[in-house]
Amino acid sequence: MFHGSMVALVTPMQTDESLDADGLARLVEFHIEQGTDAIVAVGTTGESATLDEKEHCQVIRQVVEFVRGRVPVIAGTGANSTREAIDLTRCAMESGADACLLVTPYYNKPTQEGLYRHHKAVAEAVPIPQILYNVPGRTAVDMLPETVERLAAVPNIVGLKEATGNLERARDLVRRCGDRLDLYSGDDATAMEFILLGGKGVISVTANVAPRGMREMCAAALAGRREVAADIDTRLAGLHEALFIEANPIPVKWALSEMGLIPPGIRLPLTPLSERYHDVVRRAMKQAGVL
Repeated sequence: MFHGSMVALVTPMQTDESLDADGLARLVEFHIEQGTDAIVAVGTTGESATLDEKEHCQVIRQVVEFVRGRVPVIAGTGANSTREAIDLTRCAMESGADACLLVTPYYNKPTQEGLYRHHKAVAEAVPIPQILYNVPGRTAVDMLPETVERLAAVPNIVGLKEATGNLERARDLVRRCGDRLDLYSGDDATAMEFILLGGKGVISVTANVAPRGMREMCAAALAGRREVAADIDTRLAGLHEALFIEANPIPVKWALSEMGLIPPGIRLPLTPLSERYHDVVRRAMKQAGVL
């Protein structure tokens, strides 16, 4: 249903932590111009954990409005409360999003059965295409391939963003449900290999800063052109690493501010990028040709 380089869009903020609609509009136009294949609004990179429900829905509506149907919009609507996830997913559908991305419930550590029932409940409550999102390094819960396989039977669960970076798991997922779910990498550093194994693309942090490069890498990998994809990925490798030198989205928001695309605002408990890392991120941006 969706493919290629899908940006996990940051949520622009002023230095007083208020939302910046003008910055959001600039980012959307930047991605349209650079060829990004789809935009993910208010995912975890979009600081969803610190936006209240009204703000969350507001940003989704604004992204849909700014995009004007030119590329798909996938709304991040996951929560650690099933009821809240249903409410956010319903809001996204009513706002005109093309699909929703639902991170596994964080902190409360549900069982595999709990994960199954949570995602099934959201999918049955709101008839919009839904993409599962597994990122145990951030949520403290790991949705195992056998649980994904069970959820693949739910008609409007259409994909999985798998962010472990484990390529053996990617092979297992392709084998189990690659014919029923579109599988996406959630780890920029291993995204090329993930696609070459049968994935349909990446939901990417790096694409915020280097959208054209990520799109070209994904297109080459989807076409099976390993050498071309690897050449591009080598240029981007420094960004894949530097953008996680502190907790995401701290480095990527700093980089976008350096590019003049957004103000430097970020919400507590996250803080601006430590000064000692500025040159590290700048070097990676120069290597990628974006600064």
